Amino acid sequence: MKRFSQLIKTLDSTNKTNVKVNALAEYFSEAPNEDKVWTIAILSHRRPPRPINTTLLREWASELASIPLWLFEESYHIVGDLAETIALVVPEGENATDKSLTQFLKEMIWLKKQPDEGKKAYLFQNWTQLDYYGRFVFTKLITGGFRIGVSQKLMTKALSKATGIDEDVLAYKLMGNWDPNSISFQDLVLEERESDFLSKPYPFYLAYALEDKVEDLENVRDWSVEHKWDGIRVQVIIRNNELFVWSRGEELVTDKYPEFQTFIGQIPNGTVLDGELLPYPNNEIGTFNDLQTRIGRKTVSKKLLEKTPVMLKAYDLLEWAGQDIRNTSFLERRELLEGFLKDIFSKRVASSDLSHKNPKVVEATRRDLPLLLSERMQFDSWDEVAQERERSREKRSEGLMLKKLDSPYQVGRKKGDWWKWKVDPLTIDAVLTYAMRGHGRRSNLFTDYTFALWQKNEKGEKELVTFAKAYSGLTDAEFREVDAWIKRNTLERFGPVRSVTPHHVFEIAFEGIAFSKRHKSGVATRFPRILRWRKDKKIEEANTLDDLKALIPNG
Repeated sequence: MKRFSQLIKTLDSTNKTNVKVNALAEYFSEAPNEDKVWTIAILSHRRPPRPINTTLLREWASELASIPLWLFEESYHIVGDLAETIALVVPEGENATDKSLTQFLKEMIWLKKQPDEGKKAYLFQNWTQLDYYGRFVFTKLITGGFRIGVSQKLMTKALSKATGIDEDVLAYKLMGNWDPNSISFQDLVLEERESDFLSKPYPFYLAYALEDKVEDLENVRDWSVEHKWDGIRVQVIIRNNELFVWSRGEELVTDKYPEFQTFIGQIPNGTVLDGELLPYPNNEIGTFNDLQTRIGRKTVSKKLLEKTPVMLKAYDLLEWAGQDIRNTSFLERRELLEGFLKDIFSKRVASSDLSHKNPKVVEATRRDLPLLLSERMQFDSWDEVAQERERSREKRSEGLMLKKLDSPYQVGRKKGDWWKWKVDPLTIDAVLTYAMRGHGRRSNLFTDYTFALWQKNEKGEKELVTFAKAYSGLTDAEFREVDAWIKRNTLERFGPVRSVTPHHVFEIAFEGIAFSKRHKSGVATRFPRILRWRKDKKIEEANTLDDLKALIPNG
């Protein structure tokens, strides 16, 4: 446990990727194999179920610290992290325990079924035997809230450095439903299997945002134009009659989207598609809000599959007939992609034309094979391209992608050949109604805000209805000014949340919008952020909820 606590201390005290990778690699080289497996599990969000609820943790920590609960709660609101607060207020231990990380975690699994008296005694014993950082890490493991800025990719990079195994192979090995309580490090990581190499994806090629004038790209006929779809960027791999789906974050998500299993036998082996995974409810492209009902689900029910099916909008071909074709031109890759998709669909609808005259036949085919081609367009002028960009939201896209016809498929984010030209964000003027303290360097300032819009209630009276939260967009000086005002104008406190006097208007920008039954306003916004503080406006001039709903495509 001491070695693991020191690792977390190092990871938590730096933003430098190389320092984190080196610390993890050293740990994976030296730690006991059992602890390595549990560390991988913790960093890839496979922690044991939380054995004690946070209410009891707060009560027992304040008791052990001999301080009233209200003072602990106030300290917690200031610190912003429960484990850190407990580590600070509980009396300093002597770090007398020699128990391993594995032993602690197995005890926590056992602890979940114990009565409260046993849980309390266990906490008191261990809190008083650990030093500050050991106590912090121990409590983090209890709460299950382990967020230390280590991505799956960073962890696999460190594992690769420690073991010499390819990062992509490791990423595949670490996916699935393995149990850290029963699997060995040898079986999980070291044992080589031929199947590990079947799933290997290619590094994604990423576009830069277009900031200069589009005309600066010169001859419009040298460019392919397509819509920038608002879903999850994925690579779909078909090799040896097996299918693998990788997200852009290099997460293997095959089991989350069983619809794509129909590709096996329809798409030839040795094929890698690059495209956008999109929700497709009611036979049309849905919103990202629809897709969120599928993201992160451990199991996908039949009901959810029927309610929110997904499809792949394919826009590039990276491997064909088992050959890496990324160095060929974009135009060549697209013509191959278009050709074989046309062949697949023509066989299935008994026609050589993808735009079959009977739309019911084509739609039935699409439902059975959830794959569509992202339309590739070419224009005679940049004005025409700009006009197409204006139609983005009605097509449920974020804007346009501009790709040089002669460009190879490169690695990472490169300037010059691929550009994303997103539509301008939607905006609305809203009233600040609630606030919370921020995190990190802003933990002493109220910087996380909730905003509301006007709506008439059943009595015909205007009232403010919350619709979005935002915590970015103001300068440090503006955040300090708003923080001082909030502290002087708090109406009520609800734990860490303060309601404030409705007084200030802010212009809120967001990328997307959709109806939502999960929100009080009935609307969900995507990536809300503060655009500017409208000191020139009174709250009566803020927008209404109807104004917001009017921004929803086909709303």
